Parts: sequence; structure tokens; C-alpha cells
Amino acid sequence: MGKTKKLSFMAMLTALALGIFVLEAQIPSPVPIPGIKLGLANIITLAAMLLLGKKEAGLILLMRIIMGSMFAGSPASFIYSLAGGLLAYIAMCICTSLIPEKLLWLTSAISGVCHNAGQLTACALIVKTPKLWVYAPVLGVSGIITGVFTGIAAEYLVRALRKYK
Repeated sequence: MGKTKKLSFMAMLTALALGIFVLEAQIPSPVPIPGIKLGLANIITLAAMLLLGKKEAGLILLMRIIMGSMFAGSPASFIYSLAGGLLAYIAMCICTSLIPEKLLWLTSAISGVCHNAGQLTACALIVKTPKLWVYAPVLGVSGIITGVFTGIAAEYLVRALRKYK
């Protein structure tokens, strides 16, 4: 893939991830527990990692976090998204090296749990109370469930996009 085509593809994936993130921010949470959401924009991050590479996926994720916080968030949401996104990204990088692509749902579930752990850590540091860790089991389960879902969706997206590559 040429430089221009790659950059255009990255811009398209960034815009798509941002659009999904902003749209998802408008959907009320199905459960009354702060921090639980589907994380559908992570479908794009996973697909980018497999189709373009780790560095490119990291740039797409970073741009989505920055712009998503500008359009649909706050300074606090930027910190939480960055902490969760960074930990999830590290997990994705490690897992895509160790786990076969056909188990992308597993990579996604692990990164979902790491994302929640990163957000919870940032929140506990900001509000200076470790009592927030009482949410950890619930957020861990939600990270697994939503991670499996987004991982399966990412598998389908990668297959579809590889047909056009």
C-alpha cells in the first residue's frame, strides 16, 4: 500500500472510529453503573492493528481519543479515555503477537478488561480513593462481554476489508 493510500485509509478509519465513539456517547448506558459501555470504536482499533500495524493503530486510537474528548467529552473523560486506551492498546499489541488472529475475540476481551482497569486506576488516582476498586469485578465482567462482542465484529470487518485490499 502506497503512502498516500495508507494515510487516506488511516484518516478514514480515524473518522469512522470517531463517528462511532460520538454516536455511542449518545446512547444511554443499559446498566446504572458508571464506566460500562460497549466500546464499539475499539472495533476500528483492532482492525487497524491487523490491517495496518501497531503504530498506525496507536495513532488512530490517539486521534480518536483526542478528538472524541473534544466533541463528546470533557477534560476528565480525556484522562479516563487515555488511561484506558493506553492500557488496552498495550494489551492488544502483546496479544496480537501471542494469540492467533482467529481468536481476535480473546484479544479484544483481554484489552476490554485492561481498558476498564486503566480507567479505574485513573479515576482512583484523581479522586484519591481506593474504594472505587469495588467496581472492578463488575467492570471486569463487562470488559469481557463487550470485548468478545467487539472482537467478533472486528473479525468480520477485517475479513471484509481484506477483500478490497
